[in-house]
Amino acid sequence: MGSKSSSSQVMTCRGVVCWGAEEEWTVEEIQVDPPKGSEVRMKMLFASICHSDILCSQGFPFRLYPRVLGHEGVGIVESVGEEVEELKEGDVVIPAYIGECRECENCNSERTNLCLRYPLSFNGLLPDGTSRMSIRGQTLYHLLSCSTWSEYTVSDANYVVKVDPGVALPHASFLSCGFSTGFGAAWMDSKVESGSSVAVIGLGAVGLGAIGGARAQGATTIIGVDKNGMKKDKGEAFGMTHFINPDDHKSSDSADLKSVSEMVKDLTGGVGVDYCFECTGVSDLVHQALEATKVGKGKAVVVGAGLNPLVQINLLDLLMGRTLKGTVFGGLKSKTHLPLLLHKSKNKEIQLDELLTHEMKLEDVPRAHEILKRSDCVKILIKI
Repeated sequence: MGSKSSSSQVMTCRGVVCWGAEEEWTVEEIQVDPPKGSEVRMKMLFASICHSDILCSQGFPFRLYPRVLGHEGVGIVESVGEEVEELKEGDVVIPAYIGECRECENCNSERTNLCLRYPLSFNGLLPDGTSRMSIRGQTLYHLLSCSTWSEYTVSDANYVVKVDPGVALPHASFLSCGFSTGFGAAWMDSKVESGSSVAVIGLGAVGLGAIGGARAQGATTIIGVDKNGMKKDKGEAFGMTHFINPDDHKSSDSADLKSVSEMVKDLTGGVGVDYCFECTGVSDLVHQALEATKVGKGKAVVVGAGLNPLVQINLLDLLMGRTLKGTVFGGLKSKTHLPLLLHKSKNKEIQLDELLTHEMKLEDVPRAHEILKRSDCVKILIKI
C-alpha cells in the first residue's frame, strides 16, 4: 500500500483559465483543494497543447466556464487520498482522461477502451460531481478529468497512470493524448494488417501518430494528406510513403480540381485504401475519408474532433461494404497500453523528438494561438 499524505492544505498556484468561448485565455492565481479519498494531487512538470484544448475552450462538447485548460501533461504526485493504494507521493504520473477499472464489461473487452465504471467525463467535474479548483471563491471546471495547464491539479487515481521516471518527460506529455491517439487508432483500434494501404488526413500530432502506428503494423502504402507542405518531411520521418497537398490540385481560380478521395484513389490504382484515418475533425472530410477506402472492405476511422456535430454521409458508400467508426484515445486502455507506448518511446522505437517544435513557459500560454497558426508548428511543450 502506498504511503498516505497528511497534506490538507489548499494550494494557491497559477493556472490557465478560459472564461468564455470568445474570451482570451488568462494566467490566473487559482486555488487547488487537497485530494479526497480516491484522488491524487499532482505538481505538474510539463504539459503540451492539443487541438482538443482549443475546441474545449470554444465550447466543445459543452460550454462550461470558467475552466482550467489542458489535458496533456506529466507531473509528480504531491499528495494522495486515504483510499489510494497504487500511487504514492513522488511518483511520476500522467493524468489521463480515460479510466480503466479492469473489471467492467468494456475493460474486459478487446473491442473498446471506454470503461463503464470510470467513464470519459464531459461535465468538467470529478467523479463525485464536484471540482477541486476555484478562483476567488468561484468554482472552476476541469477539462475532462485533467486540467494540466496548472502548477497543481487533482484527478481521481483511477485516471492516473504511473510513468517510468527513465522516460523523457516531454515525451510522456506528448503521449498523454495526441500522438498516442493516432498511433493507437492504427495499432489497437483498427489493428492494421501487414501489407495494408493507409491514408491519413491531417498531419498534426494525431495524424503523425497514425502514420507511426500504421508503419509499426507493417502497412506498405501510407498516404499523408495535409494543406501544409511543411508537414511532408514530418510525415516521412514517421513512415509516410506518399504525400498529398490538396492545394497543389487547384485550378487557376482556386477551385478544387479533385476531391481528397479522388487524389487518394489516384495513388492506389483507383481502388482506394484499406484504412483511412480522419484526424482533422472537419466534418466534410469524414465523407471523403469513407470514399477514399476500398469497396467491400474499406474502413474509415474518425479520430479528430470538431465543432460541427453533424456530418453528411453517402448511404451508398456504407451499403457497398465500407465501415465508418470513431475512436477515443485511439482505442488505448490507459493503464494497459499507455505504459507500452512509454516503453517504445524510451527504447527509441518511436521518435517523439520530431514532434517538438516550440517551447514556452506557463505564463506565455495565452499567446499559443498565434504560434499554432505557424506552418512550422507541430507540438508546443509547456514548461511548468
